Amino acid sequence: MSSRPRILAACAALAFLALGALGARAQAGSDPKLAFERYRLDNGLEVILHQDRSVPLVAVDVWYHVGSGDETPGKSGFAHLFEHMMFQGTKHTGEDAHFNVLRKIGASNVNGSTNSDRTNYFEVVPSHQLETALWLESDRMGYLLDLLNETSLANQRDVVRNERRQNYDNVPYGMERFAINAALYPEGHPYRYLTIGRHEDLAAASLDDVKGFFRQWYVPANATLTLAGDFEAAAARKLVDKWFASFPPTVRPPHQEVAPPPVTATHRDTLSDNFAKLRRVRWVWNSPRAYAPGDAELDIVANALGRSGTGRLYKILVHDQELAQSVACYQNGAGFSGQFHVSVDLKKGADMGAVERILAEEIERVRNEPITKREFERVLVENESRLVWGLEPILPRAEALQRYNHFVGTPDYFTQDLDRFRKTTVEKVRDAAAQYLQPQGRVEIVTLPATNTGGQ
Repeated sequence: MSSRPRILAACAALAFLALGALGARAQAGSDPKLAFERYRLDNGLEVILHQDRSVPLVAVDVWYHVGSGDETPGKSGFAHLFEHMMFQGTKHTGEDAHFNVLRKIGASNVNGSTNSDRTNYFEVVPSHQLETALWLESDRMGYLLDLLNETSLANQRDVVRNERRQNYDNVPYGMERFAINAALYPEGHPYRYLTIGRHEDLAAASLDDVKGFFRQWYVPANATLTLAGDFEAAAARKLVDKWFASFPPTVRPPHQEVAPPPVTATHRDTLSDNFAKLRRVRWVWNSPRAYAPGDAELDIVANALGRSGTGRLYKILVHDQELAQSVACYQNGAGFSGQFHVSVDLKKGADMGAVERILAEEIERVRNEPITKREFERVLVENESRLVWGLEPILPRAEALQRYNHFVGTPDYFTQDLDRFRKTTVEKVRDAAAQYLQPQGRVEIVTLPATNTGGQ
């Protein structure tokens, strides 16, 4: 048997196993459907249960519906700081015990993350250790402040500030991220400062500030607990009640949505970067929020322009004219609004003026002419494939249920998500590009290596 038939047979077997595990796609081509149960405890905690007995693991995934977009001026970085504080220690676990407990019971994928819209905490544990994971999540939801003190705050504040230095301040093109948000959002807008926060705000954060943030946002009514994997539903409900139902009733705090102010004239900044080796041109526009009309259409535009190998800008700038080292285009829809990015890293000696003319021409072209059927269908296939294969592990399933629940109010949004792409048209894609990618409404950030003297 040759290698190619073996590969095809292996792919077919993997596809069969993945689809069987999901119970999601019949041969007729039905969409993914993850069976789930959703309910609320009397204290407001939302619970989502998705059972899959195929492997003896359970993903425990908690989303607190607070991110940097909920911060107030002068207190940037608090949501991310608190992500770190939640691992510092609680009343019943003791200091710095969270990771050690999970390590001893064989947990994997233990972490947390913060963005502009939410903060999540997750771990995948052996099925028989589900109660241990629920105890840990319960203890930091209800008893974190008992162990929070000036020493633990100072420790994590320094960790976060060092993280900013390591991942933002002292890396190539790190400055451009700050410049983009400063140009798109005025002072007072919750998206102006990145999730990592400002050094001065983090340094000024007091113990009372941090405790107040916890009491406002880290309440059961502002959290969703999702379990995905190998458990008996009735037994899981009893465990959730045991560890979370005794918390007192809470009310979900209001989230103030803030629209992006319009960019009415092209804004251009030139940065000198001590760490960059190549010149970079990045154009950014305000764009639709996640799952809003136009979000999917701009995803398609980004693919048509920047897809590696076949994207229009990639072919012209990287392959045909060899002006660029790389091209990236993407639509990033967030909770309040989004950003559409086009980024080009120029080769040494390339004519920047020529690169920018090509950018302007190709963007104007997608604003005025429908993309081709081939470009359109390629995105549909890639999008559906990515969604289906992404649901094979249990933690991404939990995250998908959480994400849909957070942004659109229902965990069962797979078909509607796919339909955003399947039911649009090349004309609607053109119209979205025409509406959002206007030449007078973009931010241009040009990054030059600090040793660059001008022309090259």
